[in-house]
Amino acid sequence: MQGGRLLTVLVCLASTVALVNAGDPYFYYTWNVTYGTASPLGIPQQVILINGQFPGPNLNSTSNNNVVINVFNNLDEPFLLTWSGLQHRKNSWQDGVAGTSCPIPAGTNFTYHFQPKDQIGSYFYYPTTSLHRFAGGFGGLRVNSRLLIPVPYADPEEDHTILINDWYTKSHTALKNFLDSGRTLGSPDGVLINGKSGKIGGNNKPLFTMKPGKTYKYRICNVGFKSTLNFRIQGHKMKLVEMEGSHVLQNDYDSLDVHVGQCFAVLVTADQVVKNYYMVASTRFLKKEVSTVGVMSYGGSTVQPSSELPKAPVGWAWSLNQFRSFRWNLTASAARPNPQGSYHYGKINITRTIKLANTKNVVNGKVRFGFNGVSHVDTETPLKLAEYYGMSEKVFKYNVIKDEPAAKITTLTVEPNVLNITFRTFVEIVFENHEKSMQSFHLDGYSFFAVASEPGRWTPEKRQNYNLLDAVSRHTVQVYPKSWSAILLTFDNAGMWNIRSENWEKRYLGQQMYVSVLSPEKSLRDEYNIPLNTNLCGIVKGLPMPTPYTI
Repeated sequence: MQGGRLLTVLVCLASTVALVNAGDPYFYYTWNVTYGTASPLGIPQQVILINGQFPGPNLNSTSNNNVVINVFNNLDEPFLLTWSGLQHRKNSWQDGVAGTSCPIPAGTNFTYHFQPKDQIGSYFYYPTTSLHRFAGGFGGLRVNSRLLIPVPYADPEEDHTILINDWYTKSHTALKNFLDSGRTLGSPDGVLINGKSGKIGGNNKPLFTMKPGKTYKYRICNVGFKSTLNFRIQGHKMKLVEMEGSHVLQNDYDSLDVHVGQCFAVLVTADQVVKNYYMVASTRFLKKEVSTVGVMSYGGSTVQPSSELPKAPVGWAWSLNQFRSFRWNLTASAARPNPQGSYHYGKINITRTIKLANTKNVVNGKVRFGFNGVSHVDTETPLKLAEYYGMSEKVFKYNVIKDEPAAKITTLTVEPNVLNITFRTFVEIVFENHEKSMQSFHLDGYSFFAVASEPGRWTPEKRQNYNLLDAVSRHTVQVYPKSWSAILLTFDNAGMWNIRSENWEKRYLGQQMYVSVLSPEKSLRDEYNIPLNTNLCGIVKGLPMPTPYTI
């Protein structure tokens, strides 16, 4: 190889091969996506498996590793995976959503190649096509710190992923037909912990085993569809240490409200009487609470857990106060050796304010959702491809919504919703939730500072309540009923990026949009060229690749 000496170390672990050279190491995976049968709530149903697993395999990486995953779609319909929380710097081609990628056709494969550049933390992956997420195909994704970067806590005895989610016993195709016909999904049928549901006093095999006196790390992610879930462990405190890629001030919590799309990492010390204990996950803010349990065992103890479960909090004021207790750890290093707090976001001038208000209306006899009066619809040609080929005007219009929604929105337009944002500008986005239900919103390609969340409507005067010192940098923010939440960020990652409701019923019915962040230089310094293996579809199918960017 030109340019230097190549040192290659081959490490074969199952389907994983690591090639380590003078640069960042490469890790190769082969994933087979198939249908299978499982009974998460005791009723056999069709699920989506990855390499025969439900949930899918945990993806374990380290900052700056190159991750190469060859995904074989053995389903009977197109399929895509997204890597929720990974920023894909300069590389929205790997984001795996309908606005950036053609789906993987049934019976074919596609190879993702991405790098968690300058990131650490707890994340997860899941399918974005159709309602496949309602059938599975999701799994944990962790990005560990490099050995040279100090972590603000001692190494745990073990590091585990806990995926919690609401669940329906109907198939994803039946649920899709409900939404397509104008019906709602209703309340979930149950709650799962790592793909299983447990019963108090039942014959529940331990999900995790701890040694007395040792401390363990648990990465808790809500991979569900619509429900905030409260997570707690009998008799144990949880020390919060990381949240969606940021080290946080280490406070102890009896329970945590984990909103849809969010991940928390906690430390738990086995400092109680040697026996078994229940982990509990229960829905919040629904008319009827739905819950499940899983067993955490001390050293293989056969002493059954107490049937008295820790109670869940009541009301959303408690949850809001918990949100306000989360603080960025200003002195800790994240993916780089410099302290997180060396980035003084609170001193940057805001150049643009975008207010995104929930919109709900009936269109052609069916309920649709959107932002600022526009309900997004996916296009046959992915937005990014149309833009890259210079054919945007044939697929979508830019800026069909205004930065400030109308005081009263009476109609809902169904069309692609794409907003232009100038490269490297510092922007304020306010999410306003006019509904009586909880919301959770996610932005691909970035982390942002969640600086405030309050009841009522937002006005510029509310900025005096912003946390401009140590708000947590994250990628998902909840918005409470009849409330608003504000985020701040620099749009310095060129590409086409999805903003979406993490309530997947609302997302499927149009409550999502895209932001186009274009570098005027069209240089490889700002954005990578389209990968040569990219699937082409719609109006760009069969066309030659455009002239590539250069330095």
